[in-house]
Amino acid sequence: MTQSTTRWFRKKSIAQLQAESEKPTGLKRSLGLWQLTGIGLGGIIGVGIFVLTGVVAATQAGPAVTLSFMIAGIASAAAALCYAEFASMIPASGSAYTYSYAVLGEPVAWFIGWDLLLEYALVVSVVAIGWSGYAQSILTGVGLDIPLWATGAHGTGDGKVMDLPAMIICLAIALLLSFRTAIGVGLNGVLVVVKLLAVVLVIVAGAAYVDMDNWKPFMPFGFDGVVTGAAVVFFAVFGYDTLTTAAEESKNPQRDLPRAIMISLGIALVLYVAMSLVLTGIVPYTDLNHPAPVAYAFNAIGLPWVTFAVSVAAVAGITSVIFAFMLACARITYAMSRDGLIPRWFSSLHPRYGTPHRPTLIAGVICAGVAGWYPIGQVAELVNIGTLSAFVVICGSVLVLRYKQPELKRGFKVPLMPFIPMIGIGFSLWLMLGLPWITWERFGIWLVIGAIVYLAYSRKRSVLA
Repeated sequence: MTQSTTRWFRKKSIAQLQAESEKPTGLKRSLGLWQLTGIGLGGIIGVGIFVLTGVVAATQAGPAVTLSFMIAGIASAAAALCYAEFASMIPASGSAYTYSYAVLGEPVAWFIGWDLLLEYALVVSVVAIGWSGYAQSILTGVGLDIPLWATGAHGTGDGKVMDLPAMIICLAIALLLSFRTAIGVGLNGVLVVVKLLAVVLVIVAGAAYVDMDNWKPFMPFGFDGVVTGAAVVFFAVFGYDTLTTAAEESKNPQRDLPRAIMISLGIALVLYVAMSLVLTGIVPYTDLNHPAPVAYAFNAIGLPWVTFAVSVAAVAGITSVIFAFMLACARITYAMSRDGLIPRWFSSLHPRYGTPHRPTLIAGVICAGVAGWYPIGQVAELVNIGTLSAFVVICGSVLVLRYKQPELKRGFKVPLMPFIPMIGIGFSLWLMLGLPWITWERFGIWLVIGAIVYLAYSRKRSVLA
């Protein structure tokens, strides 16, 4: 292989990444197993369980939305196992970006990092808009009305100019993460507990009102509707990868990261399936196409106290999603900057708090702008395709590394090789094909911009150069 070719396929060795993860970086190792699990649950359980469950049931899958969650869960679980194997080998910040750097080389790592920057920022923006809707509902309920111009983006209603609450929550979370990660994680843990209790309350309180006739027909839109629903609800079953971006802030990453990934995804999938069965059982699925379907369902059966509890918990739960994905966005930026692929200015840590405050605050401002000025539909279109493409790369990388370097020490191994990674790749590609063509076009434009940036700047300034 020529020197020129080598430059194009240069990569970091596993040993190099392991050595880097053991060096002091300034990031404080303050996160244990349950704090990491809280970040994972914070990233997974949010808009999906409080909104998408009802909307997908009403418009795409009917009561078979349960099957949609199971299909999306299979793809997500296969990818989660692959993430867990990498996390046990490479306890470094960067998640899929860092893992692909070790196996597939710098150009692929760049595109995965570039992709994840977009996806995490868009998730924060989408979720912030959803948070704003629930927060406005609660404020209205207690007699506090926000001026019409500040209640939504231009084009979402007459007289609306910007979504001010969505902008405020993005900036507030960014400020919190810029001070002390441990404080933010502690608050996130409280919010996660609140929303888990609310989900359990919904399941327990609603179970007594389930009418099995509401599950007939179980699959009114056919199996194609179930698959389309799976592509949509996939938004609700990823998020555990956010905890791997905090690897260098974990006390025992090689032990705790794999466990936290599997625990958080397992808990979330059980709750999603139970929630979807209860919701479609207590009211007809045709009635669930509502911005707040859980609250609507319990109002319909005469349990307004559950509605209020769910609304408060939804605000808390969605806040934890914003926290998890903004933390991940900042840590991906930090990792890419440290590798020289974007300016080193982004990887400078705060002299007092030891946090990557610059990318965190910039992410907060960008997310606030997107959430405040753009309708949720336009923002949400690109989220799933980027995450699914990252899953394909991670599952493929595990396959390549297992057979090229079987001697590497792995704290966790994906079972049933090579079938689990192949299932993850197959299901992810299948779900990607179910997305609209316009989503592929916009994703392609973002990747072309990334290619220009890599060729003009990153390839020459990379640490490996």
